[in-house]
Amino acid sequence: MKKLIIITVMMAMCVGASAQYRNVFVEKGYDKAQVETRLQQVFDEVFHGPNKVYFEVGDSMGYISDIKNHDARTEGMSYGMMIAVQFGQKDIFDRLWRWSKKYMQHQDGDRKGYFAWSLKTDGTRNAEGAASDGELYYITALLFASNRWGNDTGINYKKEAQFILDCIQPKEYTPAPRQGGFPGFGGFGGQQGPQKMYLIDPDTKLITFTPDGFGQRFTDPSYHIPAFYEVWAKYADDGRSEYWNECARASREFLHKCINPKTGLNADNCNYDGTEMTMPRFPGMPQRPQGQQGQPQRPRRMGNNNFRYDSWRVPMNITLDYVWSHGADGDWQRKYGETIQNFFYSQGVDKFVDQYRPDGTLPEEDEILPAGGFRKLRHSIGLVSTVAAASILCSHDKSKEFVDALWNAKHEPFDDGYFDAYYDGLLRLFAFMHLSGHYREITPQK
Repeated sequence: MKKLIIITVMMAMCVGASAQYRNVFVEKGYDKAQVETRLQQVFDEVFHGPNKVYFEVGDSMGYISDIKNHDARTEGMSYGMMIAVQFGQKDIFDRLWRWSKKYMQHQDGDRKGYFAWSLKTDGTRNAEGAASDGELYYITALLFASNRWGNDTGINYKKEAQFILDCIQPKEYTPAPRQGGFPGFGGFGGQQGPQKMYLIDPDTKLITFTPDGFGQRFTDPSYHIPAFYEVWAKYADDGRSEYWNECARASREFLHKCINPKTGLNADNCNYDGTEMTMPRFPGMPQRPQGQQGQPQRPRRMGNNNFRYDSWRVPMNITLDYVWSHGADGDWQRKYGETIQNFFYSQGVDKFVDQYRPDGTLPEEDEILPAGGFRKLRHSIGLVSTVAAASILCSHDKSKEFVDALWNAKHEPFDDGYFDAYYDGLLRLFAFMHLSGHYREITPQK
């Protein structure tokens, strides 16, 4: 029975593949059947295992929870939909979409079409505002669902994607006082008075951090997946194909600017010109002690804009763009892949930590961003996963060591009890999909 399930899933995943997707695990010496079995096991851990992050609600809905933060986020919900459509899991996809539409998506008002980024698992909103990467994944996943299953099986996927695409275009609004903060910067206010809301900055054609008065001033490098815009250009039928292709080109140019050429690392948030953002400290971060009388105080770093959690996604996103765009920016991307792997190799394949300054130096204590109640540098499996996925870009021998490290890594609690089933688990699954050749652009079925 297990073999039958695996075969069925893999056949579903192969439908609509229009390009050659490499199985890097096999290239590095792993048995193909063993790779398919392991991929299914990693999927099952995320969706069905004892540490699952997917939960069904009634007969028709479901959500993915960031367990350690006790919420459901557009990030995880849209990731879950992307994974479900890649695996041909229509029931999971539809459940996640119905929950997203019912509880997260604004159906009217200034934010019409956007999604509240964080909710309690009972559907109560923690915040009203959106995080732009959620919309990015929702649109792409819905278009893939349209291509795979059509639009007459209960949900018109293309119509839903087009609705979001229409709503994210610039529009006038008057912001209400901020409630509940927004991703990473809770408590900082935006501009006052009438403004325009947009997902894509109209001047630079780059994705915003959040589509509001504050978050529209800058961008997050981990939100940049140029190939997604090319998917919209091909399949959305929204009359904006040329514009979306322009966004893809602008996004690739931005990545060249925001990444440190020596280390391959990037700041968590950047100005649209690629320079590192200067941000206030996070609320509650300990202040650095004052220098002793008569001694100069050490230069104070802002402490919240290093390479860390969001940034982990960048190697995998660039890998996705390389594969789906057939190497449209291949020379730079291949160089990037080897640069970032060389950096982490220099830190030790089994030892590198999960937060660095973009220049590769270690953060000081008051720069480390906490997670799950801990403030600690770790060798996190989420970052192990995305750096391994970048092996698709690389021709050097070191890449095998990163692939082996992912294959052998165990997703289990650390000695101090910290465990992230959600973010680490999802990134690990995406990496296994990439490296087994099963993360693909899904083309329309004939």
